[in-house]
Amino acid sequence: MKSEKTNKRKILLLGSTGSIGMSACNCVRRFIEHFEIVGMAANTNSERLLTQAKEFLPTAICIGTEESARKLRKELPKHVCVHIGVDGLVELVSEAQYDILLNALVGAVGFRPTVAALERGKTVALANKESLVIGGDLIRAHLSKGHGTLLPIDSEHSAILQCLNGEHHDAIETIVLTASGGPFRTLPAEEFERITPTKALNHPTWLMGPKITIDSATLMNKGFEAIEAHHLFNMGYDRLKVVVHPQSIVHSMVVFRDGAVMAQCGLPDMELPIQYALSYPERLPFTTKRLDLAAAGSLTFEEPNLDRFPSLRLCLEAGRAGGTLPAVLNAANEVAVNLFLEERIGFSQIPALVERALEEHTASPVTSVEQIQEIDKETRQKVRAAYQKMESR
Repeated sequence: MKSEKTNKRKILLLGSTGSIGMSACNCVRRFIEHFEIVGMAANTNSERLLTQAKEFLPTAICIGTEESARKLRKELPKHVCVHIGVDGLVELVSEAQYDILLNALVGAVGFRPTVAALERGKTVALANKESLVIGGDLIRAHLSKGHGTLLPIDSEHSAILQCLNGEHHDAIETIVLTASGGPFRTLPAEEFERITPTKALNHPTWLMGPKITIDSATLMNKGFEAIEAHHLFNMGYDRLKVVVHPQSIVHSMVVFRDGAVMAQCGLPDMELPIQYALSYPERLPFTTKRLDLAAAGSLTFEEPNLDRFPSLRLCLEAGRAGGTLPAVLNAANEVAVNLFLEERIGFSQIPALVERALEEHTASPVTSVEQIQEIDKETRQKVRAAYQKMESR
């Protein structure tokens, strides 16, 4: 990768104030001669976005509200374009001059920016797994027409990408996604009623944002990743497997048709897959702590318990059914997780609300971004209504 200033890789960073976004900023700081951030976006954390903008000097930013935008305009140079809200995200992605979009937004809000970038033929480094969960069919259609490039940032999918480097698709027998099992892997099912948000946010191996941490605790996140792997690697669900690996050292594995198994291993640190996506196909040096297998000790693997963690089962069923069901799955889960974080429902009610939404939906083929947006909106309204009905009893 050339290091001359004029050949820096230009990055548009969405979700810059979250855990992935801040790790991405660390990667840019580490290789400031290789990368520059030309645009940034956040939802509500305007103070952190302002600090980042003053450091990285982007030419355009996006923030969630008009009030926050007014404050930012007062603090930033007049040439910095300030976009607002969800529509502003799409404007930013559609207008900014960048080489790679790093989409670290949380939730369905990340879908439209992903599509907008691919329509421009851009490279998308994707941490927003919901883009593929709700709109994987549309995104694959873009990619099949040569519209843009998609690189995964999730540690599991980055691991698979690395394992498949140089391999033919027909040589793959099975893709194995590893899951930590979350904080309640060994907790008796009868104790689930006493799970609080504080306990669920205490992940044993990864430091992540609140929404993905709850999804990890329910194993919904691993189900999302199975759907994501299906679309990223064009792999049928019968050739995708999830195993629980509490140590989070083996990030995923690929089994080949000759019986060989290739795994990508490392300490749990999201900066490695972020850096790999930003510099791909080159590997840049990273002076992080190295994996010491002798010090790590035993590595264990086990089957996930779909009875205790029904969210994973719901994901796999929705993924296999396809069409609009995964969009319903995601929307219902986002509402349910928020209700849990607000302590309005219990931990076990998250999958219960999701399952109800799936049962009430009649699936149809995905045809457009607008269709997915409408289904997302309708599902959220129905789940909130279902919660209010529960409350009134």
